[in-house]
Amino acid sequence: MKTEIVLSLTQRFEEYVHHTNEGMEFWLAREIQELLGYKQWRNFALIMDKARKACEVSGNTVSDHFADISKMVELGSGAQREIEDIMLTRYACYLIAQNGDPQKLEIAFAQTYFAVQTRKAELIELRLLETERVRAREKLKNTEKELSKIIYEQTGDERNFAIIRSRGDQALFGGKSTSAMKEQWRVPGNRPLADFAPTIVIKAKDFAAEITNYNAKEHMMSTEREISDEHITNNQAVRDTLIQRGITPEKLSPAEDVKKVERRLESEKKKAIGKPAPVPGADSWEKIDEKSERPL
Repeated sequence: MKTEIVLSLTQRFEEYVHHTNEGMEFWLAREIQELLGYKQWRNFALIMDKARKACEVSGNTVSDHFADISKMVELGSGAQREIEDIMLTRYACYLIAQNGDPQKLEIAFAQTYFAVQTRKAELIELRLLETERVRAREKLKNTEKELSKIIYEQTGDERNFAIIRSRGDQALFGGKSTSAMKEQWRVPGNRPLADFAPTIVIKAKDFAAEITNYNAKEHMMSTEREISDEHITNNQAVRDTLIQRGITPEKLSPAEDVKKVERRLESEKKKAIGKPAPVPGADSWEKIDEKSERPL
């Protein structure tokens, strides 16, 4: 497919994207019908039926991707009439393209266009989740630093911090010690357990520690036993909440080393800063003309 055709089709597809008030992007079926070269709505409706079926088979909720709506259209006389239409997500458009006639130039283009866009969205979502985990780990580090400071100032022995944190872990993980969890998750002996914990566990530990910090200061707890009991109670309360929601901390799988995730994110950030955006019109379909102000 020639470069000028790719650019022309890319521009047309991007001109038809709409956004909800929340910023979610969508396309309208009657506009996509035109973009994909279908003259008759009934023929296009058959393609959408196949796409809906594919959506259902893949385990997705069809109504999340194909939303029936109605809209008013202008008639030649200046009058208006109501017609049915469908709001389509990017994924819905991808499924429609996959079920269309690949001999059509527009369909051939759309199959790649929406596949690329969907993949980009998945990568963005992954990066956001990784960033969230890195930030949660940093937050826990600061919270535990504050806890260590409180323990030292109010008990006079900084060694009590390791004891108190370990007892908190044992309460959170249903009786399993920190060393037992490190063995289960295959955490190197010199690394903190939290570096390999999934985000939900990191946040659980942080929340329990925040409560301990607050109550230890508020009630001027001055012994290791007082603060330790407080920390055990808070971790047990957080565990109970997780269990009620169907989450058992010690049964979760370990996550990737947060240090590796952090290095990867930093490397990608440096590459993005130091590398200019690709020039539209190259021979790869992935190098499409994107408008930076539009969300993927």
